[in-house]
Amino acid sequence: MRKFIEEFKAFALRGNMMDMAVGVIIGGAFSGLVTSLTDNFINPILNAVTGAASYGLQDVAGFASSFVSALVNFVIMAFVLFCLLKAVNKLASLGHKKEEEAPAAPTTKKCPYCFSEIPLEATRCPHCTSVLAEDPAIAEAAAASQPAAE
Repeated sequence: MRKFIEEFKAFALRGNMMDMAVGVIIGGAFSGLVTSLTDNFINPILNAVTGAASYGLQDVAGFASSFVSALVNFVIMAFVLFCLLKAVNKLASLGHKKEEEAPAAPTTKKCPYCFSEIPLEATRCPHCTSVLAEDPAIAEAAAASQPAAE
């Protein structure tokens, strides 16, 4: 039963499913806003222009009030949905501890002679041609073979 609940939780909280749910809810709220805009502004303007109806100041105030009410309803719905999704995301992140990524291993190093950036695997600096061997015997032999700086 526990595995079933975990699988359902993974299914329900998956990104695509949550996005679709948000889209449907916001779409429904936005539909009410568009309907109010049409009923309270576009239709009265068309009726006034065509002469089908004449509106007084009280009618216009009623239309504006209805639209503002629909706009406030949409904003409240969007805010509640935002808070709900924040809570769901917080709950979902509690179940999954984020693994801290280890810093990437360095791929370059500095030449001890000229301080240029060189590949980590380099055994000779391409800038100053110094031997960069890790083995002290090889480094001493290479240093003896290089001409002394004057």
